[in-house]
Amino acid sequence: MSFTQLAKDRPRLLIVGGGYVGFTVAQELQKRIKDSGGVVTVVDPNPYMTYLPFLPEVAAGNIEGRHAVVPHRQHLRDCELVGGRVIGVDHANRTATVQGVDEGETFELAYDEIVISGGSVTRAFPIEGLAENGIGLKSIEEAVGLRDWVLERIEFASLTSDEDERRRALTFVVVGGGYAGTEGLAEIEDMARTAVERNDRLQPSDLRFVLIEAMGRIMPEVSEERAEKVVAHLRSRGIEVLLNTSLDSAVDKHLKLINMQDKSPAGEIDTDTLVWTAGVQANPLVKNTDFPLDQRGRVRAGADLRITGDDGPLEGAWAAGDVAAVPDLTGGGVGGFCVPNAQHAVRQARVLAKNVLAARAGKPLEDYYHENLGAVAGLGLYKGVASIKNLPGIKGNGVEFSGFPAWMMHRLYHGYAIPTVERKARVFSEYVLNAVFGRDTAPIRHAREPRLNFQEATGTAPATSKASL
Repeated sequence: MSFTQLAKDRPRLLIVGGGYVGFTVAQELQKRIKDSGGVVTVVDPNPYMTYLPFLPEVAAGNIEGRHAVVPHRQHLRDCELVGGRVIGVDHANRTATVQGVDEGETFELAYDEIVISGGSVTRAFPIEGLAENGIGLKSIEEAVGLRDWVLERIEFASLTSDEDERRRALTFVVVGGGYAGTEGLAEIEDMARTAVERNDRLQPSDLRFVLIEAMGRIMPEVSEERAEKVVAHLRSRGIEVLLNTSLDSAVDKHLKLINMQDKSPAGEIDTDTLVWTAGVQANPLVKNTDFPLDQRGRVRAGADLRITGDDGPLEGAWAAGDVAAVPDLTGGGVGGFCVPNAQHAVRQARVLAKNVLAARAGKPLEDYYHENLGAVAGLGLYKGVASIKNLPGIKGNGVEFSGFPAWMMHRLYHGYAIPTVERKARVFSEYVLNAVFGRDTAPIRHAREPRLNFQEATGTAPATSKASL
């Protein structure tokens, strides 16, 4: 569909971003708005929603990358889907500026109501060498690429006679000790250990994994006592956990570390693999809008999920998820706002969808209120941690446990939480197949350079250089 074919004769609800919030709102409203004579338009450069909690398992080869995403065209059939980016919004005139994918044509898109659901992006710092040598763990492409890269490095190390290159290839560093970094590192270590055990030329002791965290603890979502137990667990597996430590430089993949307490040097590491998971920030697209923003660059929203400025709510404008500063009415959020996670995003989306319909009918709106049920994390096959609270029969600070029960709860919860029955079936079937046949540790070679074989056949391949993320 070209922009000239977009609906112009129907009231439009424009959804900016097709992630957790955008997908869920569209799914909830598409049929009802279509039946009422309107249209739900979803604009996103990706043709799918990514279920972010599965990225560590994708990076570890437990889940096929395509099964951790939910395709828009398959499940939003009553929506108008636009593959592009909203690069500006003029809400005063109810107009969004859209650019097609791959820097395609730019055009104006009129709307009657808008939902800002652009999510978050990786927050990076101007550390010398980071942009050239690091990789994030915020997209399905990064997770798939990281899996193949780790397995390729293991195969490379098994054949090189250069001890320095071997050591670099088998050293894997993750910066950021939140859920993404801790789960990602633990899952990848588990996969790497299996891959090395299948390689007669290597030993698990050849592997080196390092987790770097600037704060004095990891995983702020669980209690400090449980976080300390996770650190002890990781160290028992040979994983180095460096707390109160930050990355100072990453030039030529030579990492220089700094102690955050006294700013003194904290060691140096040579590695081929640097994964950056040190935080997220609101999608910067909102800076090109006339919506009110808070100090952290998030769209200001009320508890009813209407975008709200100093003079009150803006008519026809809604926001939720990581891109929005939504008050946490339970009083448990950092700074009084809901923390950016999938648990809040999906639940906010459902309330937002109800409120859109209620506003159209002139009915009272519902405030978003959700007490955190706890947190679960997978730390590799049959290993996990869980913190459960606010459930019937659980009093006080709740219960925390680890090991196989926590791992099983992690898989059941996220297998249930990923949208659509079709995706749930694919994920659970993979779990069963992996349990029967074991983990697949075969990398897809040259996935980052799909034309390489053809270039070699035609004599146009680039000069051989060291592989790079």
